[in-house]
Amino acid sequence: MSDGDASTSSGATLVPIENDTTATKTATHHTPLDLVELATQIQEANQFVRATATNKLQVVLEQMRSLQQQARTILEDATKDKQLHEVPCNFVKRPGKTYHLYKKESGQLFFSMLSPGEWGQLLKHEYCGSYYLGLDHSWTPTTKLEQRNNDLTAIEGLLNGTKDITKQLEHIK
Repeated sequence: MSDGDASTSSGATLVPIENDTTATKTATHHTPLDLVELATQIQEANQFVRATATNKLQVVLEQMRSLQQQARTILEDATKDKQLHEVPCNFVKRPGKTYHLYKKESGQLFFSMLSPGEWGQLLKHEYCGSYYLGLDHSWTPTTKLEQRNNDLTAIEGLLNGTKDITKQLEHIK
């Protein structure tokens, strides 16, 4: 082994390779301009990271707002459903049926199985709307029943795998 050779703890001998370019690269000294360039790169990288994080957080914030609105809608619907379930009637309400809401002169609400047309000339109360009692015991105004049925049909198609989700999402308004 020559004076320039080095040995490792395992006994292997390290021999310098001629024309080794890494030796010159490691021996290169950096100028102050290189440090400025490095600092600039770090600053730009930090700006990109911040911008990316900001954009992602904006998406999350929009989702949070959407979820808050959905929660409000659910609570409002639950309150309306509860109020409609508390409206007096002289029959047992059955899911899958439509009931008609009226208001007496006293202001008291009541449900009837008779529509305004079925009452005819005998109708003495203010008609307030017709509601479908769903299987889940939620109330749907009959004016929104067609949209609800379309939505349920689309969902059923998705669950059965018979409908393409992108086509189903096109009908949602």
